[in-house]
Amino acid sequence: MATIGWIGLGNMGRPMTKNLIAAGHTVRGYDLDERAVAAAAENGVEAVGSIAQAVDGAEVVFTMLPKGEHARSVHLGDGGVLEFAAPGTLLIDSSTIDVDSANALHDAAEKAGFAFVDAPVSGGISGAAAGTLTFMLGGADADVERARTFVEPMAGNVFHAGGNGAGQAAKIVNNMMLAISLQGAAEGAVLARKLGLDAQTFWDIAHVSSGDSWPLRTWYPVPGVVETAAANKGFDATFATALAHKDVGLAMAGAESVGVTLPAAQVAFDNLQKLMDDGYADKDCSLVIRNIDPEAPGVPQD
Repeated sequence: MATIGWIGLGNMGRPMTKNLIAAGHTVRGYDLDERAVAAAAENGVEAVGSIAQAVDGAEVVFTMLPKGEHARSVHLGDGGVLEFAAPGTLLIDSSTIDVDSANALHDAAEKAGFAFVDAPVSGGISGAAAGTLTFMLGGADADVERARTFVEPMAGNVFHAGGNGAGQAAKIVNNMMLAISLQGAAEGAVLARKLGLDAQTFWDIAHVSSGDSWPLRTWYPVPGVVETAAANKGFDATFATALAHKDVGLAMAGAESVGVTLPAAQVAFDNLQKLMDDGYADKDCSLVIRNIDPEAPGVPQD
């Protein structure tokens, strides 16, 4: 079993480290939020007070951070991972960030003598807790195979997406498609209700028909229809609006860099932006149904 340094112990990092510990690894964890560190410590993480302490003696270092700027700072900044980790350490970044940042981290790590894999995940908080995340790995074949050993205790699926940055490319395209599908599920839910259809009956029809989608099956934004939907809990976040907005924005930036127009992604992006403008950045992204019908069942009423 290995000693693992982990930086970023939020809603995803905390359950992911718990699964690594259950697999027999030792995890040293650091986060700027002392509450997050304390919560992770309850699961067996060895709490430390700096990046340097987290990576000291670690065979592999994971990062799970909000944005590309944070990943760059943690790896490349003063007091960062590349400064204190031992040469040859395997670095695995499971943040969802822009492809340019991922490639910059690959380049800097390789020049400094480190193996680096970009390894974003899909599956959300529930998948992190259950150990069923989908990992999308980008990097050299040997580095990816080495990383596979460490991600498998947290994973339901592990894919080698391609070379440097390919994991991030796969993740942002996937999440763009998710946001577009969610917009369709929300619009369908509103229209079905307005046309007099029972919510459960319509869902039963749609999920075995051509209108089926992952958001319809998992996040249907009407209370009492799908057990895993945030609509059942006042749209408390399983995947926050701000994070979904960020991911669609990353996909759109990537599309611009290669000269692709994404009209449906633009609609999804704009609707997530409206939710944020209305003060719902921390609510679940399935609350996009509010933009279509502010009085839809379960929608928070100001």
